[in-house]
Amino acid sequence: MLNTVLSARNGQASGTPEAAVQVEGIGKRYPGGVEALKDVTLDFPAGELTTLLGPSGCGKTTLLKIIAGLLDPSKGQIRVKGKQVHGPGPDRAFVFQDFALMPWATVLRNVAFGLELRGVAKAEREATARKYITEVGLTGFEQSYPHELSGGMRQRVGVARALAVDADILLMDEPFASIDEQTRRKLQEDLLQLLQIEKKTVIFVTHSIEEAVYVSDQIVLLSRRPGTVSRIIRPNLDHSTDLEAARRDKAYLDCVDEIWQTLKQYLV
Repeated sequence: MLNTVLSARNGQASGTPEAAVQVEGIGKRYPGGVEALKDVTLDFPAGELTTLLGPSGCGKTTLLKIIAGLLDPSKGQIRVKGKQVHGPGPDRAFVFQDFALMPWATVLRNVAFGLELRGVAKAEREATARKYITEVGLTGFEQSYPHELSGGMRQRVGVARALAVDADILLMDEPFASIDEQTRRKLQEDLLQLLQIEKKTVIFVTHSIEEAVYVSDQIVLLSRRPGTVSRIIRPNLDHSTDLEAARRDKAYLDCVDEIWQTLKQYLV
């Protein structure tokens, strides 16, 4: 039976880790009167991957950017490890859908760029960059340029760059949306393996129900605009032995169907 939680804060499953990020009464209204989010309150457990899922225009990316400090909320507040967010910070790193790589820079320079901005010495930042290039499976491509890489490889560079700055929280905005299906599945598996090593808190935005169920510890379903928390679901899939087998697990299939039954009401 799926562990489905209807309360955003008070109904967390027993044993859920302490919150790394707390969203408290967040609302966002854009100039012109468009209300993207309304009274969003929820916790993102430390060391877990939480996916924001909902119909187009429900405010998923808006909420992610508010957590990143890239957008100011119209009301409410964000707390990271108990401290209120007032802008971007070294505790959060963003992985963009469109890769956002510097086309004139090598893989090594792209991955090391965040450390360069922080004034880290060249030898140290390149050693750190090489470590994460290896972790994402790009050894041998350190001197390659983005135009020489496939879409999947460019996204690996983006992930390595986010990891290199050693942020506690990774914010991933549809990171695999522009990649072919086969590569997307491989990157989903690679992400899960990487997180077993890195133990980061991840907030992940996707439009794919299947992707959300496969990668997530927790799924937050948002209503149509203005986005509010509709439900929170914990798929409880076992990825420890066979990553591919999880896609055939009855719990996976049941969870995909349950989420679809919830979301399709917003499409009529």
